[in-house]
Amino acid sequence: MPLKQAAAIRHVPFEDLGTLDPILRDAGYEAHYYDAGVDDPTPAESADLLIILGGPIGAYEETAYPFLTAELALIARRIEAGRPTLGICLGAQLMARGMGARVYPTGVKEIGWTPLELHDAAGATPLRHLEGRAVLHWHGDTFDLPAGCALLASTPICRNQAFARGPNLLALQFHPEVDAANIERWLIGHACELAGAGISPAELRANTQTAAPALRAASDVLFGEWLEGLC
Repeated sequence: MPLKQAAAIRHVPFEDLGTLDPILRDAGYEAHYYDAGVDDPTPAESADLLIILGGPIGAYEETAYPFLTAELALIARRIEAGRPTLGICLGAQLMARGMGARVYPTGVKEIGWTPLELHDAAGATPLRHLEGRAVLHWHGDTFDLPAGCALLASTPICRNQAFARGPNLLALQFHPEVDAANIERWLIGHACELAGAGISPAELRANTQTAAPALRAASDVLFGEWLEGLC
């Protein structure tokens, strides 16, 4: 039986599929990366699953980063067709824009490990497996909830943390895929952002080592169940 194809649009090398990679393999997917601004993302549109990963740019910055125009159009077409699409952090913001919602800066950096406040709608989705688990937040932008979508999770700083539309479209503002073994790459890659926000890399590193194992266990179940439910 041929493997299903998962296309991952990657905006910076270290924000990759992380712990999601082995889950995809176990579910019968072959993952292929398309590096934004370098690779032609056109083949990603026809993949069985599209995953849009995180990055340190704004989903509204097409003038500075012209590749976003084609990426947003591709995402909008996927969403219009209802084809399986997962967005993480910047990826969630791009999904929101692709559904006609506004994305904008919050004026506050939400970086670090805190639990989500799950809404009632999350109880009928795989996101329920994150109940009581701290997750990694790393963003300074947010988005309005797109029309027709269910709000699944919030934090005190950012109300719109996750949304879904049907079984095939899931957008997560936070990072359930983070791999503690690679956190040093994040700390180096985002050194200027951390310094500007007054966030201690040492504290973030220590909190990652403490919280990541429980998040990984919950995320394994979350992603496995979500993949099983795709149609």
